[in-house]
Amino acid sequence: MSQARRAAESFTAELGRAPLGVWSAPGRVNLIGEHTDYNDGFVLPFALPHRIAVAAAPRPDGLLAVTTISDNGKAQRAEPVAVADLEPGSVTGWPAYPSGVAWALRRQGLDIGGADLVIAGDVPAGAGLSSSHALECAVALALLGLAGHELDADGAPTRAEIAKWVQHSENDFVGAPTGLLDQTASLCCTRGNVLFLDVRSGESEQVPFDAAAKDLAVLVIDTRANHSLADSAYGDRRRGCERAAELLGVPALRDVTVDDLPSALRRLPEELGPLARHVVTENARVLETVALLRAGKMAEIGPLLTGSHESLRDDYRVSCAELDVAVDAALAAGALGARMVGGGFGGSAIALVPTEILRDVRQAVTAAFAERSFTQPRLFVAVPAAGAGRDHAGEHETDQNDKNA
Repeated sequence: MSQARRAAESFTAELGRAPLGVWSAPGRVNLIGEHTDYNDGFVLPFALPHRIAVAAAPRPDGLLAVTTISDNGKAQRAEPVAVADLEPGSVTGWPAYPSGVAWALRRQGLDIGGADLVIAGDVPAGAGLSSSHALECAVALALLGLAGHELDADGAPTRAEIAKWVQHSENDFVGAPTGLLDQTASLCCTRGNVLFLDVRSGESEQVPFDAAAKDLAVLVIDTRANHSLADSAYGDRRRGCERAAELLGVPALRDVTVDDLPSALRRLPEELGPLARHVVTENARVLETVALLRAGKMAEIGPLLTGSHESLRDDYRVSCAELDVAVDAALAAGALGARMVGGGFGGSAIALVPTEILRDVRQAVTAAFAERSFTQPRLFVAVPAAGAGRDHAGEHETDQNDKNA
């Protein structure tokens, strides 16, 4: 059963009436380009088949009432809140995410009224696969749809605009200093492609990415080492990058080239140099990866993925033991490249694996975790799926086959 259907059926069961509609948004994997988005750089994500779905209907009392449905079908209801009274700090915990979206949309002058929302999904939480952004994007589309601003209709907000509003809600309402990668990926990625995005200009390109046609697979390794961007050192890294750019006299570290790097490092204090080195070299790796994909040389991106992980581990210092073990075990078993994805300090890694040794790599990673008494990892093959949108019966049913590939 698709998550959209599960949300719709749960809405009817919980509230005794049918929803007006269902909207959903996917999680994401970032192939390469980590911690570059808030430095005005380049990213290369694709959407996962895993989705968060929101069944929604308006209510006349101006209240936002949110219910989530767990994997076992149990409903958890948040205390209803008046949309007109929402302010940063007025809602805490998980309800802050949907509430923050309603607040951000109203800040844009949109007439967002009361709504009943029932949420179901299968994007793994805490796995670095952007479950919170999938939730926020799906809620944004649902609230906009109820207000008569259906996505992609004439005069409706663009996907890029909605991504910025969702970022605003997370930064200023939830209090997590995230960049623009995850929201844009969830809203703008398309099936069968990776999204090459220049965060500064907003220009993007859908780059075909069919790993199976090259006898390859992107293996996602959910380490189950949970992380929290709001409570981690993520904000410290971002502020460090901003300080480095200020000292170098550039708008953002995106403006420093690889050729400029030796000189730039001499001008920075010791603690900021590694941050700048990661961002500059990571942007270069994204551009090289895109060039290889355009040329049909997918297998050759492997060393770039591994180089990204080494930079994130050694210079940006956002890896952890579980992520390093996942990457090292995959590489030792024959993966062409591997890297952590997401903000870091836990979450997931990916490995580019020849399909003929996929089982061997899975077993090697699982065994490496068992040897260290880590929680057993969750592994699945990821394929580029559809981005966010309004759901119709069965629209995303085939995505289940993608997840089981």
